[in-house]
Amino acid sequence: MKSLVSVLTRHVPRKYLQKVSGIGQRVFTLLYAGNRVMCPVCERKFRKFMPYGRLKVRLNALCPNCLALERHRLMWLYLKEQTDFFTGQKDVLHIAPESCFIDRFEKLHGDRYITADYESPWAKVKLDIHTMPFADNTFDVVLCNHVLEHVKDDIQGMREINRVLKPGGFAILQVPFINPLPDKTFEDDSITNPTEREQVFGQADHVRKYGRDYAERINRSGLKALPDDFAQQLMPETIERFCLPKDEIIYKAVKI
Repeated sequence: MKSLVSVLTRHVPRKYLQKVSGIGQRVFTLLYAGNRVMCPVCERKFRKFMPYGRLKVRLNALCPNCLALERHRLMWLYLKEQTDFFTGQKDVLHIAPESCFIDRFEKLHGDRYITADYESPWAKVKLDIHTMPFADNTFDVVLCNHVLEHVKDDIQGMREINRVLKPGGFAILQVPFINPLPDKTFEDDSITNPTEREQVFGQADHVRKYGRDYAERINRSGLKALPDDFAQQLMPETIERFCLPKDEIIYKAVKI
């Protein structure tokens, strides 16, 4: 199973995996039935979560039912416990929407919940994050997770997020961090070989490796970065029950 997961995630484009994911969900939900772990997103229980990963396959990572990964389960808890996201309808822009969230967020926020992406089959709006087709001060919340490592100019993308946010609104801007973590974010357009790009940046379609200066990059866009160690404040039994990434920092950014 670990080898199959690695091959699929490395060599099959994400948009195609998304289109056929429903078939596997029905099968693996039955195969992984149990009570040891629980997904807070779909509230289903399993004997364990499925493995997932590209270069390194992680155990207990993927929910067989809703396809939430560790970071998605953490994000759900954070939005629920540390923000007002779940208290009444809001204008929400969800860039590169994760399948585990779409129906649940749409049920909560209705037509005010807008999904957007360059190629996702689930997105309502096709867009380029560098020049988004929305008016200034449109959204209360922007969700943009594991997107900025793919785009040509991440700071311009964040400037656009700042522009479309309402004053006082917030964005969640998660990116992958790969050890060893550099002090400065590393970019090198001269690395064109896919295998080498995967080794340097984590994926062949990544264009940078983020460093300890990520919060500074957010601030350069006009947003105010508010890194949150929410995961480290959770009880050990909560982390074990939901299989959460205990060292991940939540990068919330607000429009001031």
